[in-house]
Amino acid sequence: MFVGGMGRSGSTLIERLLGELPGFCSIGEIVHLWRRGLLENERCGCGRPFSECGFWAEVGAEAFGGWDRLDTEQVLRLKDEVDRTRFLPVLLNGAREDRLAARCDRYTEFYHRLYAAVSRVSGARVVVDASKHASLAACLRRRYGARMRLLHVVRDPRAVAHAWGKRVVRPDATEASSEPEMARYSAGRSAVQWMAQNATFDALARLGTPTLRVRYEDFVADPTGEFARVASFAGYAGETGGGNGPLEAEGGQARLTEGHAVSGNPMRFAAGRIGVRADHGWREALAPWRRHLVTAVTSPSRRRYGY
Repeated sequence: MFVGGMGRSGSTLIERLLGELPGFCSIGEIVHLWRRGLLENERCGCGRPFSECGFWAEVGAEAFGGWDRLDTEQVLRLKDEVDRTRFLPVLLNGAREDRLAARCDRYTEFYHRLYAAVSRVSGARVVVDASKHASLAACLRRRYGARMRLLHVVRDPRAVAHAWGKRVVRPDATEASSEPEMARYSAGRSAVQWMAQNATFDALARLGTPTLRVRYEDFVADPTGEFARVASFAGYAGETGGGNGPLEAEGGQARLTEGHAVSGNPMRFAAGRIGVRADHGWREALAPWRRHLVTAVTSPSRRRYGY
């Protein structure tokens, strides 16, 4: 299951909750594993450096005979050659006989071996990758087709622009990290990316990828009901709220255990009881000119998502 959408849209909580369900394993933003995990040894969601995490050591041994046997630089070269927004028109057109398609096959083979290893090590039947990037989702669709389920998370583009403008230190960064802070976008760039990412996920749905769209605002307003809908889409038939699920039936509280998510929002380190509540601070904090800019740029599709 692939969790996709524009970053800073609230997907981390949904991903974490899915990982609490029996038979599910949530592994964070795997698109960043190759650099942040293997080269920069950043912290896993369990709090340990990637190289010291027993779970990921087992996965590496199962998938590749050990992480030292994997040519990480080759993976990153392939990523640059295929997993980029500018390649989306070709990735989505269904062509199979060009060089990009061949590189895509080689690139997604690494993910396939990784997902299979995670399933065997964890015992899970559903692996949840919250990489979010539309280009990676397009690559994986070419390998898995309808076997991949896509959870498309959407948030008001003005809230997203406000979040991308904040300066936030990454708590998982190390001295070797190339990105000590979370990436920042201007309001204009955020708006353009919001349009491109969401348009791609809509295109994947039209091409037959099983897709469920969830709005951040709906989820925080009714977390129990919305998460039940998400879990059902993912193939889970059990309870998701109350005493037998990760969400309490009332009160907007979630229960999270330690996980092994790679990279992503700092919330991946949270464990125990956490509150599920809306963050609408952008309404007062986002400068009027930025609000007007994002509103104008996203007008062609904003209403499509109810904003």
